Amino acid sequence: MSTVDDPVFQYLTGQLHETHAELLAGFERESAAAVSTGQPTLDIPYGPHPRARFDHFAAEASGATIVYLHAGYWQARDKAQFRFLVPAWVAAGVSVVLANYPLCPDVTLAALTEAVRGLISALGDRAGRIVVMGHSAGAHLAVELALTDWPARGIARPPIAGIVGLSGIYDLAPLRATPLNDKLRLDAAEAHEASPLYRLRPGLPRALFATGARETAAFHDQTAALVRAWSGAGNHATVMTVPGADHFSLLRHVCDPTVALFNEIRALIDARA
Repeated sequence: MSTVDDPVFQYLTGQLHETHAELLAGFERESAAAVSTGQPTLDIPYGPHPRARFDHFAAEASGATIVYLHAGYWQARDKAQFRFLVPAWVAAGVSVVLANYPLCPDVTLAALTEAVRGLISALGDRAGRIVVMGHSAGAHLAVELALTDWPARGIARPPIAGIVGLSGIYDLAPLRATPLNDKLRLDAAEAHEASPLYRLRPGLPRALFATGARETAAFHDQTAALVRAWSGAGNHATVMTVPGADHFSLLRHVCDPTVALFNEIRALIDARA
């Protein structure tokens, strides 16, 4: 099997680079230093599961909040690892929520997604204008939140003004042929049901979808398919490929006010139509 056709390469081994150890160590150091940014309140519960917790970093006079959902293929990582993203946005006057969520196989992917919906409900009026930003698995969850029928949950006004999907996975079928499914435990029907690519409709919020130029073909294909379907349903979508970025270094562009991706996210936050 060629690497083009090998899902293990496309979703796992092909995404790794020798620079990642140093990059991730830098993220950890910067996250430790960022814990006191703005007006922080840590580990706020939004549901009964021990991982249903979020950190809230309030910017002064903020009317908007980024809700960030981390990567980890729905089975790993922690919000504390991504606090390095916070300072640039608080300095720009945007509050930030970093959320944990239950992980597979402790819960099913369907239960995980339902738990994250509870996060948005719990934020209530404290967040103002909400833009949900997710990376990899978190981008999948961001789209799921955009698709949620909020009025059926007692929230009359749609709470999400926009979403940012970074290197997302929107069709989960290919993951069944990788070791990732050891914990996801998806059969064919469940993988299809959990794939937001097939459930898009009109009336969704504005969206920005981005990938790094150095990512595998599968991640570019996932984003391209989602953008076609999103726009095809009559929704607004912007798409970016970030030169030189891979699956993890893409996050550097999310917290650097001098680069294009940061400013596209800023424009999405500020957009009103």
